[in-house]
Amino acid sequence: MKLLRLARILTVGLRFGLEEFFLGHERVRPLRWLVRTTLFWRTLTEPRGVRLRRALEALGPIFVKFGQMLSTRRDLVPLDIADELAQLQDRVPPFPSVEAIATLETAYKRPLAEVFAEFDATPVASASVAQVHFARLHDGTPVAVKVLRPAIAPVIAHDVSLLYAAAGMIEKLFADGPRLRPREVVAEFEKHLEDELDLMREAANCSQLRRNFKDSPLLLVPGVYWDYCGHDVMVMDRMDGIPVSQIERLRESGVDIPKLAATGVEIFFTQVFRDGFFHADMHPGNILVRPGSEQYIALDFGIMGTLTEVDKQYLARNFLAFFRRDYKGVALAHLESGWVPADTRMDELEAAVRAVCEPVFDRPLKDISFGRVLLQLFQASRRFNVEIQPQLVLLQKTLLNIEGLGRQLDPELDLWKTAKPFLERWMNEQLGWRALVKNLQTEAPKWAALLPQLPRLAHHALNENRLAQLEAGLTLMLRQQQARNKWLGAIAGLLAVLAVTALYINLR
Repeated sequence: MKLLRLARILTVGLRFGLEEFFLGHERVRPLRWLVRTTLFWRTLTEPRGVRLRRALEALGPIFVKFGQMLSTRRDLVPLDIADELAQLQDRVPPFPSVEAIATLETAYKRPLAEVFAEFDATPVASASVAQVHFARLHDGTPVAVKVLRPAIAPVIAHDVSLLYAAAGMIEKLFADGPRLRPREVVAEFEKHLEDELDLMREAANCSQLRRNFKDSPLLLVPGVYWDYCGHDVMVMDRMDGIPVSQIERLRESGVDIPKLAATGVEIFFTQVFRDGFFHADMHPGNILVRPGSEQYIALDFGIMGTLTEVDKQYLARNFLAFFRRDYKGVALAHLESGWVPADTRMDELEAAVRAVCEPVFDRPLKDISFGRVLLQLFQASRRFNVEIQPQLVLLQKTLLNIEGLGRQLDPELDLWKTAKPFLERWMNEQLGWRALVKNLQTEAPKWAALLPQLPRLAHHALNENRLAQLEAGLTLMLRQQQARNKWLGAIAGLLAVLAVTALYINLR
């Protein structure tokens, strides 16, 4: 099966002229003439990015998803290709409802009628790894049921193994291959697929995001019905809303569109800087809006991003330094994060950052792309061997999605004006007196538990120190005694030799 799949991949690749990505290298350039002569019947008029996108669409949903992920790695992929791959849509025909019902009955180990009072056999949404059906519980609660595609795991395993093989070829064929880390890119893709293949993980992500935005007027997240969830099925609240891309319907329902755009930006920065846990697949297909309000509804929680406190401070320092044209501050943020080699010359890194940022300020702030500035910083730092962190790449992809969505809703949206007060407030909370009070409040329970134990711990430490000193003293005495014993033994031996010698002389 793997050989057949490989043959199909090669056939599709040659049909769309993808060999140019490999035959341009010096080591295999002699093969270029042979391929072009053999495939003389082809007519390749489209740009390489378009041909790559069409090839991935022809190869099926797993390769489409890989192309989508690759479009986010703009630190590795040329921009013309990344822009084209970003247009990939995960349009997959639904699998038969009979198979969906069989999967559900296997998961629940009973007939479907005993689980749901109603179940709509026609799916409302279908993607590469799962599809969604509407249903109703026996207590009358309307729910959405997400079902994993049958036998999808072996297909994914075969395709991922082929991607690893391709990554190995890239590492060997291209001098820049090791730095591009193609195997790590495939591993990152495999991890995302593993997360999406386990619907219990997605349910946990959904539950966490819902808890973070409990009673929030900004974002509504469906509740999870854990008694009905498993690795192959996820049951959640059925959410009714207007797709965010249908702007005319939103206007007709009374939604304030500019306010809605600003709310989307606020949601993003709240997830990133308050929670360090963000929805990383916020394209228009995964977002609804409650009619008559500016409250978003989030869907599809298979891909989530997480940030540490170090990540958040790095990002906030970068953005604020950029706002203030403090290029040395941007360079210091890179260096102090540990992602730049310690021997990097600060003046050179600062000059590279200035070359990225200065041209940006010649344009109105509302025309500046937050995500693209971050991308250009990644690219500029490439020659300094900066290790781009996967979580930041995921963040940059999400930021581009949010920007595109916000400016689709409101072309006059000034992302900087919306974001700057939020970032400054967050930095004050992290580094100012509020941060000190917050940290003291966080550490107070630990100190309260530790303080009564301090006398006992100190006494124990002193005893241990005394025991250690006693042990050291005994060891020294023993070594000294052993040394004396050696000398005494040597003297006794010498005396014995002398005595034997004297006795021998007397006997003669």
